[in-house]
Amino acid sequence: MDEKISGYKCKTYSMPVKRYCQTMDLKNDPELIAKYKEAHDRLHAWPEILAGIREVGILEMELYILDNRLFMIVETPLDFDWDSAMARLATLPRQAEWEDYVAMFQACKPGSTSDEKWRMMDRMFYLYDHE
Repeated sequence: MDEKISGYKCKTYSMPVKRYCQTMDLKNDPELIAKYKEAHDRLHAWPEILAGIREVGILEMELYILDNRLFMIVETPLDFDWDSAMARLATLPRQAEWEDYVAMFQACKPGSTSDEKWRMMDRMFYLYDHE
């Protein structure tokens, strides 16, 4: 079954969570995009990077792609502080090395941190009732 058409299952939590949405462009090169996708698959993702994401308190992170445009959804506990978590993430093992590695695929300035590459998006609509 094609999840793109049938929909992606979302994780459920025993607590309320909040969501951050970000975007970034990759270099518009099909070969580089294929290598970027491979770097994020289950066989090639760096274990230290996955561990670091969890260590700073992120519950879930998803990447979506359309052509060379990336969209990231990050789910966290309600008390999560983005700025302090990203500052801490930047200091964790292999994080700077990972950022340098993936920068070759990304339309960004060399030496940028993850927080500098990804741009926060504004939510402009939602359907559910909000408190």
